[in-house]
Amino acid sequence: MASQKIQKINGAEPDEFETLVATELYNLEKSAKEIQPSLSKLWITAAKEVDVSNTKKAIIISVPFKLLAQFHKIQPKIIRELEKKFPGKHVMIIANRTILGKSYGRMTGAKGPRPRSRTLTKVQDAILEDLVFPTEIVGKRTRCKVDGSKTLKVLLDPKDQVNIEHKLETFSSVYAKLTNKTVTFSF
Repeated sequence: MASQKIQKINGAEPDEFETLVATELYNLEKSAKEIQPSLSKLWITAAKEVDVSNTKKAIIISVPFKLLAQFHKIQPKIIRELEKKFPGKHVMIIANRTILGKSYGRMTGAKGPRPRSRTLTKVQDAILEDLVFPTEIVGKRTRCKVDGSKTLKVLLDPKDQVNIEHKLETFSSVYAKLTNKTVTFSF
């Protein structure tokens, strides 16, 4: 029954770690009565483990974009329970998004221009929002150094500082792995 909790894109078979995460989600659905009605309709598309540092790891769970709003309603409870099941690992839920190239309209014969929500910049901004959810981003600054490197400074809402301050290194590392951009978080 845990196979219902993971539906891979193009019908591919889930690997061992994805099956383990799907099994834990299924067990969570059966044990937690307060989120059972909401979680019963949800599934994931992928899960992977990422090294944050030499000793820390993070779990990135990918969900369909259409289900992201429903995941956000119960996300704090899901993350809290999954972090208990996987001790020492931070769990993050990110939506699957599509990036369309600049030549999208010409190559595919599409009617109209490329949607702005599918540009590289918008998708990377949305990934950043997904990483820090439920905390809000209150400001962003791009710092350009003399050597040509850029660092994105993200200011988070200080009201959530106590809850997520220990995850800032994880946020930076995961965002760098997903987008190849350097980012620092502060309050």
